[in-house]
Amino acid sequence: MADDKMDELLTVREVARRLRVDDTTVRRWIKSGALEAITLPHRGKRQAYRIKKSTLDTLMKNPPPAM
Repeated sequence: MADDKMDELLTVREVARRLRVDDTTVRRWIKSGALEAITLPHRGKRQAYRIKKSTLDTLMKNPPPAM
């Protein structure tokens, strides 16, 4: 079977922990366009996002400023 696996999706919190930054920083990166994310239907107080693991891997090679 070819490498047709779907890319693993990570939460904002998972990304923040892997990058050792605050959740708010990850959300800022998403809102500014520095980090590509999938927007899920709004539930609760905050907008929910998912980030592809491959996107995170790319970001780790060239991280944006913490703002």
